[in-house]
Amino acid sequence: MLSENRSVDLSLSAGAFTGPAGVTRLQVESQVESIARMRLRVAFLILIAGASLAGIAGCHRSPSADVVATVNGKELMRAELDRNYKASLGDAPQKLSPEEADIRRLTILHQMITDEILEQRAGKLNLAASDEDVNAKITELKAPYTQEEFDNQLKQRDMTLDDLKRNIRRSLTKDKLINKEIESRVNITDAEISTYYAAHKAEFNLIEPQYHLAQIIVTSAPAQQSGNLQNSKASNDADARKKIQILHNRLESGEDFGAVAMNFSEDPNTASNGGDMGFVAESALKADPQVYDALNKLKPGQFTDVMPLAGPGNKPIGYAIYRLLSRDPAGQRELNDPRVQQAIHTTLHNNRVQLLENAYFEKLQNEAKIQNYLADQILKQGAQ
Repeated sequence: MLSENRSVDLSLSAGAFTGPAGVTRLQVESQVESIARMRLRVAFLILIAGASLAGIAGCHRSPSADVVATVNGKELMRAELDRNYKASLGDAPQKLSPEEADIRRLTILHQMITDEILEQRAGKLNLAASDEDVNAKITELKAPYTQEEFDNQLKQRDMTLDDLKRNIRRSLTKDKLINKEIESRVNITDAEISTYYAAHKAEFNLIEPQYHLAQIIVTSAPAQQSGNLQNSKASNDADARKKIQILHNRLESGEDFGAVAMNFSEDPNTASNGGDMGFVAESALKADPQVYDALNKLKPGQFTDVMPLAGPGNKPIGYAIYRLLSRDPAGQRELNDPRVQQAIHTTLHNNRVQLLENAYFEKLQNEAKIQNYLADQILKQGAQ
């Protein structure tokens, strides 16, 4: 199966991997799994923070209790960390132990530090998002809601309009920085596509019919990031039902499926690609008869009605809209097939961008002067 995986809901919530059963079915992580992963990361995060703190110990005045970190002298405030922490818990806060809560706070602060580093870098390159950019995104974000509903969304997340604008500005600024520093420098040649095809030719030999699909996913599960351009995330089942129906209405009114998916779908694996799921084997689709039957009633280019989305144990977790892009018979697909070339190009491009992004972030972190007071406090408490 070919896949095109990659890399401001009012919340700072995390996405989930979604799709038809047996293919890219939504993978919902339990809090236990999430906390376990954070436990594995926390030692690394504290080690990095501790190293930077060790080098500056005794060289700076004690920070205010309201400051949790500084990046090149810019203070990151505890109030923002607390707000992000609260948002990460969703509408039904879990009962975390003090250690688990600190693990989560440290992870969130690490992301805040990374965001600040990127924002400062963008500022030096004159890539900061303009007020016009921010206001345009605010208008798009408000589109599905009445003013009262929009205000309630902010209130539920303990955010002001200024908070939202700041998050949007940061997100747009980061996109502009990555586009200039990374995306614009990635060039995939025909020779590279040919080499990849030669090495993976068997993967393009379809032993059964394949369905090229796109999807728009909305979930009711709290998450840390949405994966779409608007950072739009439903916070409960009622919100999810309303959101997916609004999106379906927009599709029926003629809006582009890919654009709607990029802006509002909550699957971080496919939203950035306009919801494109790649090619799905017929046998995998048959694992979900409802989805399979709905897709076989469509012509290429058409999309389904709103469909329920189930997780492990067939537990309802959200809603989906699927679009049939093509239905391909079994057999070898050759390199001269434009779809084969596009799929390989996307795979190579995304892999290279991800590699360069990781290296770029590490480079900027190495150059930054970071003082993580929360990590310092955790280390001191652990030594007592």
